[in-house]
Parts: sequence; structure tokens; C-alpha cells
Amino acid sequence: MAITMKDIARDLGVSVVTVSKVLRNHSDISTATRKRVQQRVKELNYQPNPAARALLTGRTNLIGLIVPDLVHPFFSQVAKGISAGLRSKEYGLIISSSEDDPQLERREIDQMLARRVDALILASTRSNANSVERIQDQNVPYILLDRKIPNLEANFVGIDDVTAGIQATTHLIEVGCKTIAHISGSEVSTALDRKAGYSMTLAKHGLSLPPRYLVTRAHMDDSGDASGYEGMKQLLTCDPRPDGVFCGNDPIAMGAMRAILEAGLKIPKDVAIVGCGNLHYDDLLLVPLTSIDQDSDGLGASAAKLALSIVKNKPKASPKTILLGSKLVVRASSQRIA
Repeated sequence: MAITMKDIARDLGVSVVTVSKVLRNHSDISTATRKRVQQRVKELNYQPNPAARALLTGRTNLIGLIVPDLVHPFFSQVAKGISAGLRSKEYGLIISSSEDDPQLERREIDQMLARRVDALILASTRSNANSVERIQDQNVPYILLDRKIPNLEANFVGIDDVTAGIQATTHLIEVGCKTIAHISGSEVSTALDRKAGYSMTLAKHGLSLPPRYLVTRAHMDDSGDASGYEGMKQLLTCDPRPDGVFCGNDPIAMGAMRAILEAGLKIPKDVAIVGCGNLHYDDLLLVPLTSIDQDSDGLGASAAKLALSIVKNKPKASPKTILLGSKLVVRASSQRIA
């Protein structure tokens, strides 16, 4: 039979409330009593009952995370940072994937709410507030991760994606590219803002291209490599052929590079490539990939810290926006002589 707080309290001749306060590191317990309880907890290998603790404190000490794709290393890296930040405060992380499917995202949100997470971190597939309405109805704090929702005042952790688009496109211009294409994702904020940065930079430098050089694919994260491959094959039919391509993220860039090499072309001599995300394997590719670093570890740590803060200050917390800096990391896929 599992050991309970009542067993520990009876053994030591103290109240269950006293044992609970020691376990929660409450300040109004004497040092001597604290040591006695902690010693008995260790002797009995007591493991707190999460359900009982939730009833007592009103918290489950669980944070939910829903991302578009668990295979995408960017979200895996961010999740690792979130988990590390929560673990140090004795919180757990529950992770699920929406697979870039709005209906599946809706079901995953319902599952998280059913498990009574203390807060929810969401990289939404939606460009409207339909998903978060369910979270708001249950008064659960939430954070939008990486992707904003237009006209919604909410906690957000990410980068300035317009700046990321400017950084990538400016670099391609600086290495001598004249016909710069862009492979973008669907109608989420990351895709729209990176596309805006790309377009603004071309306009600033007096470069005007027909719409066929801007390819939009349905999937940016889930199956992003397949989207990049098909998008690049489409671009290679253009006349003139693009000599530089900014890809909305690194999986898209990987797919694009595969299409270029299959066509017998060289990277970056014939086509220079820049991605976004700076994934941990980018420098291990056949042609190491130039990419915009999003500080995925920092995003995770910031999301964890903000989640803990809004759980603690739930009744009075006002939405916060945390924008981390992005930077260009140059590798072989774009290193050419201007």
C-alpha cells in the first residue's frame, strides 16, 4: 500500500497540514520539525499523490505544451528548454502535437484542459482566436509560442519574424544574388511576417520579381521538407531561375536543397540557400546550411519562466510579450563571392 501524508503525520505525532507544509517548503515550520519530516519522508520513500496535491493546493504542477510537429527539431529544442526551466521548480511538462491540423489542435487543447494543467503553452496552427477561446472559457492561463494570433492580446514568446526575413534576404543580396525567391508556409504569423521581411527588403533594394518567385505551401512545420522539395522544383522551372532562395524554416530549406542537387545544380554556386531556425544538425548537412538563429533554448527558458509567473500571479497578471533576438549564422549554403 502506498505511503500517505497521514502515515507520516501519525508516525511523527504532527498534523497532516504540517507534513504538507514541509513538502511544499512553507516558511512557517520550525527547522527541527522540518528535519524530522524530511527524514521520515526519505526513510519511507514517500511519493506525493498528484491528484491529492491538486485537491489541496488547486494546482497540478503541470504545464501543457502543444506544438505543430514533435519531429521538427526546433520545437523539440524549445520543449527541452521549457522542461528544464520547469523541472527546477518541481513542475512537469505534458507535450502533444497538433500535426498542423486545426481540428486535432482543438482536441489536444481539450485533453490538456481535462488534465487541469496550470497553464498552457501553444504554438497554434490557427490564424484566429478560435482555439484559445476554449482556454479562456476555463480561465486557464496560456502563452502563445513562436506564432502570434492577430488582434489578440495574449502572452507571447518568440522572435521578430519580420526582422528574420530582412536578415535572410539582405544576406542573399549581399552575396550577389539578383533573383531571390521565397518558399513560405501557410497563413500563420511566422510565415506571414518572414514573407513581409523578404518583400520589404527586395523593395528597399529595388528588386521587383513576379509572383511566381514566391511559393506558398500548406505545411511549414509538419512535413516541411516535403513542402520545400516541391516548392523548389516549382521554382526551378522559372525563367530566369532563382539564384538565391530564402526558405521559411530549416526543414523547408533541406527539401529545397535536395531538389537543387537532384537537378544537377550546385549550392551555393548556382543557387544560394538560407533557412530559419538554426537547427542543431544544420552544420552536419551535405552542404551546411546558413540559417537565422532563433535562440530555441532561450525561447524555451523564457516560456517556462513566464508560465510559472502567470500561474503564480494568475488573478492579476497582464499579458506580456517577450521577443528574443535573431541572428544570421553563415555556412556553406550561401558562402559565395559577390
